[in-house]
Amino acid sequence: MSVLIFADQTEGHIKKASYEALSYGSQLAKQLGVAAEAIVLGNVQDDLSALGKYGVSKVHHAANDVFNHFDAQAYAKGIADAANAAGATVVVLSQTQSGKAIAGRVAARLKAGLVSGAIALPDTSNGFVVKKSCFSGKAFAHVSVNSPIKVIALNPNSVSIVTIDANAAVSALSLEASSRVKVTAVNKVSGEVPLTEADIVVSGGRGLKGPENWGILLDLAKTLGAATACSRPVGDAHWRPHHEHVGQTGVQVAPNLYIAIGISGAIQHLAGVNRSKVIVVINKDPEAPFFKAADYGIVGDAFEVVPQLTAAIKQLKGIA
Repeated sequence: MSVLIFADQTEGHIKKASYEALSYGSQLAKQLGVAAEAIVLGNVQDDLSALGKYGVSKVHHAANDVFNHFDAQAYAKGIADAANAAGATVVVLSQTQSGKAIAGRVAARLKAGLVSGAIALPDTSNGFVVKKSCFSGKAFAHVSVNSPIKVIALNPNSVSIVTIDANAAVSALSLEASSRVKVTAVNKVSGEVPLTEADIVVSGGRGLKGPENWGILLDLAKTLGAATACSRPVGDAHWRPHHEHVGQTGVQVAPNLYIAIGISGAIQHLAGVNRSKVIVVINKDPEAPFFKAADYGIVGDAFEVVPQLTAAIKQLKGIA
């Protein structure tokens, strides 16, 4: 018996959200008194034995070229086959974009109960009850899972990572894999911090009045080493690229710090950012709804506040 954690990778490197899933899964395994093991699909450049730092004792590596490009069907089959081979009673993965695509498929293949959006370790004192967020983070549910095998999709940035001084044993895993997806080209943004991996996100809205004014936001983001984002109206108006749109109908993010500049805070936008640990809002309208969700708020003109904030951070960092 074991807890199997899916460590997702992209371009040969383990994704940041997977480290949290690994730590969560290993803590759950300790709670259940079973082994914590990881599954990695595709060719990787990282030292997989280092994943032992997050509590797993063994890493199953299926270095099959089919897994080098994401295919939900192939990934789900690979993870389910690995779970059966490892005798896993719980499968843990991160609720990222790819995690959302495969969690249900893995559960269906394993005839397992699924909890998506988990935010805490299960209560195993009387059954197996998992706390999850629901209604776009406005409420919580406690879900009891009675199936022999369970699948948990963990919300990123919802639990603390616990590390230990240890290495994991790495073993090659042979999986039958095929894909109906043919990748003809990959077009991706380079030179930027990916939104879903960013610790800090600086986001702008219509309050910046036009794309010609985005320089103050970009300067702040560069100073902080942050990713840039925008509200839906900004993306729809083509002021910024579509991939920067965050919200219920865009990318959902969970950074440690989210700075919203000139964004009113419509419920659709909040649904995509409310898992941020700290939210800072800069808006000249003191009645902007976003202030109700903010940890810190600055009422002022963004064109005055943001340059001063950037200058102060540069001075603090000793940047000329």
